[in-house]
Amino acid sequence: MKEVEIAAEADREPLLSAVDRISEMLFGLLMALSFVGAVSVTEAGREEIRVMFVAALGCNLAWGLVDAVMYLVRTVANRGRWLTLVRSVRAAPDEQAGRAVLARSLSRDVAGLFSAVEVEAIRVRILAQPALPARPTLGWGDLRAAAAVFGFVVVATFPVVLPFALMQDVASAKNVSRAIALAMLFLGGLGLGRYAGYGSWKLGFLMAGLGTLLVGAIKALGG
Repeated sequence: MKEVEIAAEADREPLLSAVDRISEMLFGLLMALSFVGAVSVTEAGREEIRVMFVAALGCNLAWGLVDAVMYLVRTVANRGRWLTLVRSVRAAPDEQAGRAVLARSLSRDVAGLFSAVEVEAIRVRILAQPALPARPTLGWGDLRAAAAVFGFVVVATFPVVLPFALMQDVASAKNVSRAIALAMLFLGGLGLGRYAGYGSWKLGFLMAGLGTLLVGAIKALGG
């Protein structure tokens, strides 16, 4: 029984793909970094730091909510597109027309990976599918994934703003905050590069470089 439970756990799809997890973290991180960069070293007092902390958290809460809702919208749209495709294949007047519908749905890169025989095999499997739902729906797994999207955006705020809560010197806190942000950007790029097969170190340094440019732009604008 325990072996069955372990196998089921292994077969369960993750709530979010690696790209979704890393992208949401980086998005929240860059949002928080923009608020930190706006803190003036010469003028900021404890009250200004508190306002910055609240503003950064509030903004990431708002955008985390927006991202979570848009994740659900994308999920429903993708399932609706799949249902439409399946119905179009089933409604095709003949086999050739059904294969043409499938071929048009594939991207240019993916289409070259399938032969006519393989496309026909997919068409036959679609015809053998049981009754389709009337419309795309969402389940508890989708809601948990949306909550994860929200969490990744919000949690990315804290490492960047935490130095301001722990350190009295604003200039030092700002430097530590930037160092943490660049390290997180590097790790995020590392993960994306590993996932995409592009070269994890290259993309890690690329993301860190992007963060450096962003920090420089914010500083040039008076941050």
